[in-house]
Amino acid sequence: MNKQKKIVLALVAVAVVLVAVLTVNNYRSMESEEQSLDEVEVTDSAEVEEITYKYGIPVDKYNVKYGIVKPNQNLSFILSDHGLSSQNIHDLNVKTEGVFDVRKIRSGRAYAMFTSKDSLATPKFFVYEEDPKSYVVFDLRGEYKVTRGQNPVEWRTKEAKGKINSSLWVAMQDCNTSPQLAIVLSHIFGWTIDFFGLQKEDEFRVIYEQEYVDGNALQNFHVLAASFRASDSTYYAIPFTQDGEELYYNEKGNSLEGAFLKAPLDFYRISSRFTNSRYHPVLKRYRAHHGVDYAAPTGTPVYAIGNGKVIAKGYQANGGGNYVKIKHNGVYTTTYMHLSRFAKGLKVGSTVKQKEVIGYVGSTGLSTGPHLDFRVFENGKPINPLTIKSQPKKPVSQQNMAAYTVLRDSLMNRLQGM
Repeated sequence: MNKQKKIVLALVAVAVVLVAVLTVNNYRSMESEEQSLDEVEVTDSAEVEEITYKYGIPVDKYNVKYGIVKPNQNLSFILSDHGLSSQNIHDLNVKTEGVFDVRKIRSGRAYAMFTSKDSLATPKFFVYEEDPKSYVVFDLRGEYKVTRGQNPVEWRTKEAKGKINSSLWVAMQDCNTSPQLAIVLSHIFGWTIDFFGLQKEDEFRVIYEQEYVDGNALQNFHVLAASFRASDSTYYAIPFTQDGEELYYNEKGNSLEGAFLKAPLDFYRISSRFTNSRYHPVLKRYRAHHGVDYAAPTGTPVYAIGNGKVIAKGYQANGGGNYVKIKHNGVYTTTYMHLSRFAKGLKVGSTVKQKEVIGYVGSTGLSTGPHLDFRVFENGKPINPLTIKSQPKKPVSQQNMAAYTVLRDSLMNRLQGM
């Protein structure tokens, strides 16, 4: 019995020892696991090297030299200046076929040369910027490759409000807004407002988006809403997409676009109006002037005020100089005179669209300075171009009117609250 008791006590003692050992090992295991987790946490929190890309190329891996294409420089000149052989350049030109015409490299455009960081400074990439948004990458590593790319763009929403003191162009500058936005507005309201007849204290308000690349503003705009108070009337422009086409509409849902533009060029000064008796500055006598003269710098684009066909194009030494005549329909014909030159490819029989450039302001023929003499004929008789009637395009449809009304009210409230 004593013997059995001793055996039991021995087994109990062994069990106690085993439990103690297991407990210690388990504690050490947990301690070790905690240490391991701590180490993982430290590893996870370690800083990861940030790689900077430009044109899709890791900039930090190369030396980069930026430049501007100089007059008379071409791709061969630039690449040979950076150590590429004639054979290398020939092989690269072969790779450009179907991707980019190297003859289109223009002076004033930016480029970048990426070279290795060692003492050899081996050319690795050449990048040519076609414009601020588009570029061409010439991969000079191994077998040459040529690809196109796009810089990421950002559209920023802005607001502008101002009053006319001298011109819309100057008013835009006065409110720290790009004057190019004035041209955009003149196109939107071109069928509704005579920008040559703006008065002092006329007011504009506009909500718009402007495009940015790498933080630099481009001269690309999209007007989200605009209003113009002129001659005691307020005109609104609300963009709305209907039948897959975005047009600008007034508060009643009528399109701002009409059959004819109010003027055939972006706003400049009217120097002479339609009259039956005007003192001619060259002939030194009074005679009828059945047109409107727009004073503008030589080279200013001249637009067709509506769709039509060119029925005459020529030169009158003792009259209109370089001129173009367009037949728009069975009723109206327009004439554009004293042009410095014609639009490329324009000829008798050419079909032109509204706002298409047909020529450029000049001082040819019987003229004392650069201007456009613009004339309108109704059923063959001259009429005052400033009074021509223009029917608007299709209004907002009945099925779209509810959606348009919600958009219009929201944007008009926003404009009025500026």
